[in-house]
Amino acid sequence: MKNPVQGLHHVTVMAADAQRNVDFYSVLLGQRMVKVTVNFDDPGTYHLYYGDHVGSPGTVMTHFPWQGAKRGVRGNGEAVATAYSAPSHSLPYWQDRLTQDGFKVTQTTRFGQTVLNLEDPDGTWIELVGDDGMQVPHPWPDATVPHEHALHGFHSVTLWVNDHQPIHDLLVGQLGFRAVGSENDELTADVGGVRHRYQGAGDGVGLYVDAVERKGQPRGSFGAGSIHHVALRTVDDTEQAEYLTQLRAAGYGATPVQDRQYFHSIYFREPNGVLFEIATDAPGFPDDEPVERLGSSLKLPAWFENRRADIERRVPRIVNREYGVEIGGGTSGQATTAAATRNDNTLHAGRALTDARVAMILVHGRGGTAADILTLSEQWNQSAYAYLAPQATGNTWYPQSFLAPVQQNQPYLDQALARLDGLMHELAETGISADRVILGGFSQGACLVSEYVARHPKRYGGVALLSGGLITLQHQGDLDGTPIFMGNSDRDAHIPHARFEESAALLADLGARVDARVYPGMPHTIVQDELDAVGRMMQDLTLRSV
Repeated sequence: MKNPVQGLHHVTVMAADAQRNVDFYSVLLGQRMVKVTVNFDDPGTYHLYYGDHVGSPGTVMTHFPWQGAKRGVRGNGEAVATAYSAPSHSLPYWQDRLTQDGFKVTQTTRFGQTVLNLEDPDGTWIELVGDDGMQVPHPWPDATVPHEHALHGFHSVTLWVNDHQPIHDLLVGQLGFRAVGSENDELTADVGGVRHRYQGAGDGVGLYVDAVERKGQPRGSFGAGSIHHVALRTVDDTEQAEYLTQLRAAGYGATPVQDRQYFHSIYFREPNGVLFEIATDAPGFPDDEPVERLGSSLKLPAWFENRRADIERRVPRIVNREYGVEIGGGTSGQATTAAATRNDNTLHAGRALTDARVAMILVHGRGGTAADILTLSEQWNQSAYAYLAPQATGNTWYPQSFLAPVQQNQPYLDQALARLDGLMHELAETGISADRVILGGFSQGACLVSEYVARHPKRYGGVALLSGGLITLQHQGDLDGTPIFMGNSDRDAHIPHARFEESAALLADLGARVDARVYPGMPHTIVQDELDAVGRMMQDLTLRSV
C-alpha cells in the first residue's frame, strides 16, 4: 500500500533573463544553484535549479529562462506564489536586505504567521513565512546569507482557483493530504478570496498547499514569472506507479513516467487547470556530479551529449558566482575575469571617448542601476566629460554590508573592483589618464569607489563619495593631492557616521585633499549641496585639463 504524499518536491517557473535569475536566487536569497542543465523538451533553453546544499526535495526552485519573454499575468487556474520558511527573528533582516536591493516588500498575516511578500525580477510572487518549526535538511555552508538568517526550504505554495473543491478532492481524496484550515485571504480581499490550507504527510520542509478560491475571476496568462507546475514528493518508482494507476482511474489523465535525470515524473491537471507533477526523491542531483561541484558546469543527459557543442553555444553565457566560472555562450569553464566583464553592460553618455579629455565613472548603489546614476550627468551639464556607468549584475556589487567581513563579500567584491580597474584601463588606452578621471558613486557604489582608490593610490582627477565609506581600513600609498568630496548624514542607517569619519581621516592620511561634509538628518539620498560641490570639482578639472 502506497504512502500518502509527503509534501512539495519542487516548483518550476518561467523567467526572462538567465543571469538575473541566477543572481536573485543564488546571491540575494542565498540558495545554491545545484544544477545547470537544459529543458529536456527544449535543449536550447536552460533549466536552472536552486535549493539547499544538495538540492533536497522541498527546497528546490527551478526556472526555464526564455530570454526576453513577455511577462505573464496572474489568474485562476495556476500556482501564483512560492513561500520559503525563514526564522521569525530574521524577518527584519530580510525586509532590510530585500529593500536595499530595490525590491518592494509588503507584510501580511496568514494563519497567525507573519509573511513577507515580494516579486522576483520577473514578477513571480516570493513569500517568506516566519516559521521556527522547519529546518533546512542540508544547509549550504557557502551561502551569501548568514547562517542564522538562511531560508529553511519551502513552506508552501499558493494556488488560485475558481472552485477549491476539486483541489480538496485531489489532495485529500487521492494524495493523502489533510485539510487543516480556512480563512479570508488578505491578498485577495478585494475579490472575496478564501484561503484553504492542506498539509502533506511529511515532517520536514514544504508541507503545505494553499488554494485560494476566487469565484468568477479571470484565468492567468502564461509568461515570464508564471509558475509552470508544482511537483509533489513520492518516495520511489513503485509508489509513483501506484499513483499513476490511481490518478488515471480517477480521470486525471496522468502522463506516462518521464525520465528527468534527477527524478522521475508524471504530470496531470486538476479541473481548475493547475498543472501538478509527482516526482520521485531519487536519484537526486548528485547523480552526475559530486556534491562539492554541484552547479559548476552544464550537465546534459546522455541523449544530448553528442550535441553539447551546439547547445553550449546556443544557451546564453551565465556566471556561477559560487565558482567564478562562466557557463554557456561558448565560454563554458572559463574563469570570470576583469577583461571578460569590463565591457559588459556599461552605459556611456556625454562626449565620445575619442573626443573627450576628461571622464567620469559613476557607480550606482545596491538596488540602483547604471541608467539611474547616469542621470546625474544631466544635472551637472558638463559638456567636456565622457561618462561611463557600469551596471552590476542583479543591481548589487556584493551581497553583504560593506562592514561585513571581506570574505563574506567574495568573490563579488574582487570582481567589482576588477571591473573598475578595467574601465580605468579602457580610459587610459584612449588617452584619458587617471589624473583626468573623476570616480564617483552613491552608497554601495561610493564604498566600492573609495576602496578602489585606496587600493590603487595615485593622483586622480577627483573622487566623489556620496554616502559611502571605505570597506577596509589598512592602506598605504600616496593619493598625491587628489581632491575627494565626501557627503553623508549623521544618522545614515547604512553608512555609520563613525565609519564615514574614519574613512575621511584615512584618505587624508594617504595624501588626498578631503572635503567631508555631514548633513544633519539627511535621509539616505543625494542633496543639492553635494551635487554643487561635485560640479565645482568637475569644472576645476576641466579647466586644468586644457
